[in-house]
Amino acid sequence: MIRASAGIAPALVVALLAPSAPPAAPAPAPAPAPAPAPAPAEELPPCPLVIGHGGYPKSAGAKAKDVIRQPNVLRAVDDQASWGADGVEADVQLTRQGTKAVMWHNRTTNGLTGPRQEIREIGWADGPGDLRDRRVARGPYAGERVPTLREWLDHVRARVLIALLEIKKSAGPVLADPEHGAAAWREIVDPVVERQDEQPILVYSRDEWIEAGLADRLPDHLRGSAAKWADGVKWDEPPPPWQLNVPRWQAVFDRAPTSVMTSHTADYRAWLDGRCHRYAAGPR
Repeated sequence: MIRASAGIAPALVVALLAPSAPPAAPAPAPAPAPAPAPAPAEELPPCPLVIGHGGYPKSAGAKAKDVIRQPNVLRAVDDQASWGADGVEADVQLTRQGTKAVMWHNRTTNGLTGPRQEIREIGWADGPGDLRDRRVARGPYAGERVPTLREWLDHVRARVLIALLEIKKSAGPVLADPEHGAAAWREIVDPVVERQDEQPILVYSRDEWIEAGLADRLPDHLRGSAAKWADGVKWDEPPPPWQLNVPRWQAVFDRAPTSVMTSHTADYRAWLDGRCHRYAAGPR
């Protein structure tokens, strides 16, 4: 059976399939050969891995304006995955005496139900007012609860995403506590080590002392130069138009980073379209 293929006109296929018959007139001149296909365009560069970041207001009144967009809660992780993220950045705090590593951005319970308290001064499951029973009080993830580090890592793995953990500065006094510091460090280190063969996990801190502790305990997981910050405009509420970030996006893209971090995940992913080719889904 003869099949049409690229460069063969449909009329020629029909002629080849027609019954043979003596020509009544001289055969027409052969059709000109099809023009050669244009040379393939130069292959696009690989896209950087996109790490979704939730955004936190940088202007006056940030605490009141924050609507808890960070992918610390599980539904926010799901949204980042649906927007095309390859990974998510979230924040680790410690409860009283370092008994539980939890996923929460703010130093206090600002944004959660119940009275405002320091995260490191309340318990995880100590009854009324504990962190486990509080819920996000405002924003797109109202009603969600604060997960533990272990719960969060397992959820991120199920979504086939890279985990990027920032150990917040406010955890420092707990980690440095002579009585509880060793156990508090284990609350951070053990969940990573337990899962290191099953999912990609990176860690970092903006606190130099905590960063040094991570380098000592989790040297193979340090963020290093990964997840180059891509956005050029400070986040605020309401969010700034994503288009304002394009000059910075382009400048960072031109440096061919292997991974970037942005608070405009869906818009950045759409902006990349046609500029690079994406790897297969999931961590590389």
